[in-house]
Amino acid sequence: MGSRVRPQGFRTVVVAVLLGVSLLCAAASAPALARGAPDSFAELSAKLLPTVVNISTVATISPEQAVAALPDQGDDSAVKDFLKKFLEKNKALPHHIAALGSGFIIEPSGLIVTNQHVIEGADTITVTFNDGTSLPATVVGRDDKTDLALVQVHAKAPLAVAEFGDSDRAHIGDWVIAIGNPFGLGSSVTAGIVSARNRDISAGPYDDFIQTDAPINRGNSGGPLFDMEGHVVGVASAIYSPSGGSVGVGFAIPSNMARDVIAQLRQYGHARRGWMGVHIQSLTGDIAESMGLGSQSGALVADVTPGGPAAKAGMRNGDLITLFNGNTVPDSRVLSRLVAETPVGSSIALEILRKGQKQDFRITVAQLDDTVVAGAVARTSDITLPKAITGFSQLGLSLSAPDARLRAKYKIGNAGEGVVVTKVDPDGPAAAQDIREGDVILEVQDEAVHTAEDVSKRVDARANSGRKAVLMRVSRDGQSNYVALRLGGAG
Repeated sequence: MGSRVRPQGFRTVVVAVLLGVSLLCAAASAPALARGAPDSFAELSAKLLPTVVNISTVATISPEQAVAALPDQGDDSAVKDFLKKFLEKNKALPHHIAALGSGFIIEPSGLIVTNQHVIEGADTITVTFNDGTSLPATVVGRDDKTDLALVQVHAKAPLAVAEFGDSDRAHIGDWVIAIGNPFGLGSSVTAGIVSARNRDISAGPYDDFIQTDAPINRGNSGGPLFDMEGHVVGVASAIYSPSGGSVGVGFAIPSNMARDVIAQLRQYGHARRGWMGVHIQSLTGDIAESMGLGSQSGALVADVTPGGPAAKAGMRNGDLITLFNGNTVPDSRVLSRLVAETPVGSSIALEILRKGQKQDFRITVAQLDDTVVAGAVARTSDITLPKAITGFSQLGLSLSAPDARLRAKYKIGNAGEGVVVTKVDPDGPAAAQDIREGDVILEVQDEAVHTAEDVSKRVDARANSGRKAVLMRVSRDGQSNYVALRLGGAG
């Protein structure tokens, strides 16, 4: 079984008897001052332990969901087969998932931060404090895009609280400590350093994790990562592990992101994110070369939503966003986060490159629909043509103008623009780069195409001019992105 990035929740399936089933939990590490390791973490730990809680939940599930929740047994599936048959024969019995995780108190009144995946689908939530006291909790708000949640307990006396710190000050090499509830054993403290920053682990659209080597395990989900001043710089969320145990690679949501999301969950019960109405992608070397750019910095607008803020401001496909509200935009990931964090209704200045010329825009940021991913990052592919091949037909594709039959077959709408990919050679270069039947080629080198001949002629012209790459805009499922085709025999 290969190594995987996993969430940190610790879950068990219960069917009259308790069947052990787990989902992994993760932790991350917080920054410390740029100095040597302390002689002891005892004083700091004693101060912080009362601010961290254990969270347990129970959710009722169907027999099918119970089977799906069974642990991966690798090649030895005998245990899973036995449990599956047991569950199927006892469908009348109640089936539950019990989840164990962690959290930390941010208000004396009993507001607690945890991971969304810890409380997902829960019928009951119980919070256990460091002194052993347990209280029921209710959900205030949750956000699956950042895996954060806020729950409330009603305590008879004010509770000790953890304070958010500035995660931007957490530097690689700084000491941090993680406190959580590994394996349901109770509050535990581990120490390590910040081992990396700005990690994208494909957990969501706004990945910007702090990586730590502080040991974290199942049940640490939602627990805090503290710096040496006792401030929360991260919220444990995932680990990278081949076995389910800690191997020294954990990930935490930065406190600066968590603080903003938690404030919105507290006020609205959900996250309110900014939205520009564009689909964006980062530049590859070939796309940058085909656009005549000397740098791969910026976020490329692959599609503009009709009627959205960007469309109203006059932005177009192919614009390269380089500045957003005074912030440099190195790539699409950073822009997605900047847009999402912008207050709805704000008027923001943008700087773009359009055909090599700088232009300034102002956009009024709207609110993202919860069903849409803000600043969605379009897929990016680099297709390499075999050496000395310049004819587009030799990419292993069949192309056709979109008639009524093809529009219905591939669900591409009634627009007549573009050329439809009707067949892909499974052994050809295009298939190897994820070009699929039903994709629509809209433009070649910023010029609209309407026939297969248009595509072939423009690819050939680009190759014959000595260029190394040709730029195409390709649509799939109503969303377009740019694809750079590396031309064989050029350069």
